[in-house]
Amino acid sequence: MKDKVIIFELGSESYRRSYLIINETFYLYLRLLSMNYTENIREGLKSINANKLRTVLTAMIIAIGITSLVGILTAIDGIQASVDDSFSSLGANTFDIRSISSRNRRNQGVVEKNYPPIKYKEAQHFQANYRFPSTPSTSTSISGIAEIKYRSRVTNPNSNVKGVDRNYLVVEGYDLENGRNFSPVEEQGGANVAIIGYEIYETLFGRESPINKDITLIGGKFRIVGVLTKQGGVGGAHGADRIVMIPLETARKYSGFRELRYEMTVLMKDPTQIDMAIGEATGLMRSIRQDRLGDPESFEITKSQSLAERLEEVTGYLRIGGFSIGFITLLGASIGLMNIMLVSVTERTREIGIRKALGATPKKIRQQFLIEAIVITQLGGLGGVIMGIGIGNLISKLLSSGGFIIPWLWILLGLVVGLIVGVASGYIPAYKASRLDPIDSLRYE
Repeated sequence: MKDKVIIFELGSESYRRSYLIINETFYLYLRLLSMNYTENIREGLKSINANKLRTVLTAMIIAIGITSLVGILTAIDGIQASVDDSFSSLGANTFDIRSISSRNRRNQGVVEKNYPPIKYKEAQHFQANYRFPSTPSTSTSISGIAEIKYRSRVTNPNSNVKGVDRNYLVVEGYDLENGRNFSPVEEQGGANVAIIGYEIYETLFGRESPINKDITLIGGKFRIVGVLTKQGGVGGAHGADRIVMIPLETARKYSGFRELRYEMTVLMKDPTQIDMAIGEATGLMRSIRQDRLGDPESFEITKSQSLAERLEEVTGYLRIGGFSIGFITLLGASIGLMNIMLVSVTERTREIGIRKALGATPKKIRQQFLIEAIVITQLGGLGGVIMGIGIGNLISKLLSSGGFIIPWLWILLGLVVGLIVGVASGYIPAYKASRLDPIDSLRYE
């Protein structure tokens, strides 16, 4: 009886030990099968660290593609920001009220009606009664082919002579290099004073100060009271550098019997209300011009923003072109990455066989190689984003006067594209690695 008890106890101890061994083995097996993403990332980083040169070269391939993408788009954004700032300083938040062209215009085969130009009294009436928070200005063009004379020096016959009021400089965003604006007395009395553009100043005076010097134009002598800063030809053939401004009343005196065409420019204090301001200006002008109810306006109103909007459309096409170039570069980079990952699979055939023999599933093998590809592309993408921002801002600075731009949208796009490239380029090598036979892999080399 005692022998039976001892045997039973020994059997119980043996059973218990066997149970512990089986349990521990099963636990280790489950641990191998449940290899999580952290372990895969760790293994991927170990592989990357073991092949530093190859990793750096591969990341550089991706970085060049991301650099071209982010760099081009950043440069375009920088140039656009500079242009937007320039249009803002040149009165981009304005609208113009002008006469409809007197030339016959056809609309769907029908000749449109000609309307009389806006008269001086109508312009003054508008400026006195327009109550919307803004700064209105009235101007008129006297000549676009005037010669300006100072002693024996004469400009080319391409200067633009305009009659303006005191608000014109503010509304158009012009700054004075030297001198001053018209005084109220000079404006109301029609004094023979003038503000000239920078090119005219250089042509007639060189380094000599032009202030209080007399010049001859449109048959009269005018004393210079101000010089505009250099604009670089903004405004076309008759830009601010070739302009001569005289008071409105003076312009009326020198127009003779010629009927002048006046236009008003309104600078908004709040650009977001420009449509509401245009609506109020339209109603006031219809009343001043006595346009009948239901008839079209006998004048036209245009927003200065339209030029900036057209330029924005052009830069939109440039963005599409830049993205296309960057995408083609990234396509080549992804092919290079895929080739390198395929070489990596071939080199690590034996390692894959060992991992499979220890219980790694095809899914885990795919994950490891995908993670490696993604890590490499993200390293390249991060470097490409940094280089793209630097190169893009450098190009923008060389081509315009824009400030430093950090394009968060393109940064995010670059990293997301890098992730997509990593998955797309790494999937085929990862799939090939997961399909390897463990026995054949162990026999490799």
